[in-house]
Amino acid sequence: MYVPRAGVAFAGMSQIQKSIEIPQRVLLGPGPSDVPARVLSAMARPTIGHLDPVFLRVMDDIRTMLREVFRTKNEMTLAVSGTGSAGMETVFVNLVEPGDTVLVCINGVFGGRMKDVAERCGAEVRTIEVPWGQVFDQGQVIEAIRSIKPKIVAIVHAETSTGAHQPVDKIGPAAKDAGALFLLDCVTSLAGAPVEIDGWGVDAAYSGTQKCLSCPPGLSPVTLSSRAVERLEKRKRKVQSWYLDLTMVRQYWGQERFYHHTAPINMLYALHEALAMVLEEGLEARWRRHREMHDLLRAGLKDLGIGYVSQDGHHLPMLNAVKIPAGVDDAATRKRLLDEYGIEIGSGLGAFKGKAWRIGLMGYGASRRNLTLLLGALKDILTK
Repeated sequence: MYVPRAGVAFAGMSQIQKSIEIPQRVLLGPGPSDVPARVLSAMARPTIGHLDPVFLRVMDDIRTMLREVFRTKNEMTLAVSGTGSAGMETVFVNLVEPGDTVLVCINGVFGGRMKDVAERCGAEVRTIEVPWGQVFDQGQVIEAIRSIKPKIVAIVHAETSTGAHQPVDKIGPAAKDAGALFLLDCVTSLAGAPVEIDGWGVDAAYSGTQKCLSCPPGLSPVTLSSRAVERLEKRKRKVQSWYLDLTMVRQYWGQERFYHHTAPINMLYALHEALAMVLEEGLEARWRRHREMHDLLRAGLKDLGIGYVSQDGHHLPMLNAVKIPAGVDDAATRKRLLDEYGIEIGSGLGAFKGKAWRIGLMGYGASRRNLTLLLGALKDILTK
């Protein structure tokens, strides 16, 4: 096999290197999060066939562990081949048909993205909004459900763009009473804060592997209730996306094992290991660790004169959206953190661009070591 030498030029191409040196970073942004060695090592296991009996057992294990992490008994629980945005699109394209009324609650970037995806499905989208950084009063959402009578109610549990932690425990029963399905975005919250799919009456939820699961990006855990599956099976027309059509994908993850697409085998090894680590630690213990690290970070930031842009009492434990101090250069500070300390934090999005930093303490990265390193680096940069 031919291996190009370093610096070899090919016709029509500039100089390329045969290998790329990737620096070690401390990932304290909105994602991806730091990945533990156990998970990276799992990815290096031998690639086998996507219908190999050993790999099918891996898939079965993943479904079982995902149910535990989602706190659900839903039969249709699986990992979609794609990032969290693929999970978002999966639930909408499977459960929404043209002309359906969909209520979307918007208080940041990802509520707005839900609206866009629903519109692309041909839905008649109705929205309610609160200012960025704020959360909805559940009574406001319930009132909108009763007034609009939608077929779908969609809300973000952990709004990554604003750091707002949305209460949702009363919305599911109200949606069910109105004959609607309740869709929940758990991309940032799953495995970092309580997520109770069955307890909250959630009909469809999706997440991503690159946040509190501390697995590389590339898969999206998805779960559908029996009510949602019934809606899927009674569709009047085919799901508009062939690749994300759960009527076919579930036959690969289920007992039929019908070929649909070639699964990202090594990524699923990684997810299997990441979920095992979550359950070894214990969900409650993991939630508690995220909360403890958040409290320590918040106290340390307060000492530096840095407060939060998210609503008081509703700060996400794993994603801290904080105010950039007056007179501090946003981009220059983040560049110094990266160049001098190897620390990545996130910039603000949308209404918070240039006004906020997004500091992630997610999964494996939610550690006393990381927050101490960050606080020390910020203090050094800001005092200079």
